[in-house]
Amino acid sequence: MTSVTGLLDLRRTVPQKYIPVMVTAGLFVAMFVAGGIRYEGFATGQIVLNVFIDNAFLLVVAVGMTFVILTGGIDLSVGSVVGLSTMVSASLLKDGWPAFGVMALVLVIGAVLGLGMGAIIHYFEIQPFIVTLAGMFLARGLCYTISTDSIPIENATFTAIAQTRVDLGGDMWVSPSVLIALVVVLAAAYVLHYTRLGRNVYATGGSEQSALLMGLPVARTKIAVYTVSGFCSALGGLLFAFYSLSGYGLSAVGMELDAIAAVVIGGTLLTGGSGYLLGTVLGVLVLGLIQTIISFEGTLSSWWTKIFIGLLLFAFILLQRLITARRR
Repeated sequence: MTSVTGLLDLRRTVPQKYIPVMVTAGLFVAMFVAGGIRYEGFATGQIVLNVFIDNAFLLVVAVGMTFVILTGGIDLSVGSVVGLSTMVSASLLKDGWPAFGVMALVLVIGAVLGLGMGAIIHYFEIQPFIVTLAGMFLARGLCYTISTDSIPIENATFTAIAQTRVDLGGDMWVSPSVLIALVVVLAAAYVLHYTRLGRNVYATGGSEQSALLMGLPVARTKIAVYTVSGFCSALGGLLFAFYSLSGYGLSAVGMELDAIAAVVIGGTLLTGGSGYLLGTVLGVLVLGLIQTIISFEGTLSSWWTKIFIGLLLFAFILLQRLITARRR
């Protein structure tokens, strides 16, 4: 009863749109403090940095998913596009292509796939779930036309980037992938909050019909967000290739669900129109910290990660329901 009263008091004193992000931030801090109390060597800055290092590719993919969900859509193809990106990268590098040329080509492929799905969703008025499900099967199938086996990446440039450590002082470090992911987050935050496209994204998610009546370019906006998602998925695939130094057709199976979970736990409404990229970053950190705690525990199966994520999703969906009911 006390917790319910506290939530009601919080809703009266804090703007409702900030509550989910604040709850996610509080959850992350509570988990970190609890881990520091229970496990020796847990409460260090490098542990947080390791969460970023191990989830940089998921963070980039979740950024693209945030754009899509803010418009009230969904993109189930992102995990398959990540897998396809690793396969294209590994196979072309094995054939002697230059590393930066391969990276550029992979990003173009991801953006074109996203653009195509966005155009089909809007102009043929097909549900995003169906179109992106087809995109998921298409991208995953293309992986196996390249190879059914894992392809190691031995390109010198690619390997050098993957193995570089960026020292932050005090024995703390991050990988280049983390820096790339943070640049993507900052750029995406700027686009969402300080550009016309960002305002159109929120307006389309709030009410597509109202956005049309106001003369906003709904078609261009919807196509743009799926293009952004495709681009971020391809970039996430490159970061995953840096992380694993290989390409494999089964890479990132289920990553689309992790990305959606991170966005929802971060406070973005599945119906669209409300959410912040800061929440998505916190959502990814919460998922990563769950994995870290389970690995420190040592006696729990990795499947407990899925159980905890499921419980968190139920909790945050209920929180979203309470907030939207209050708005009505």
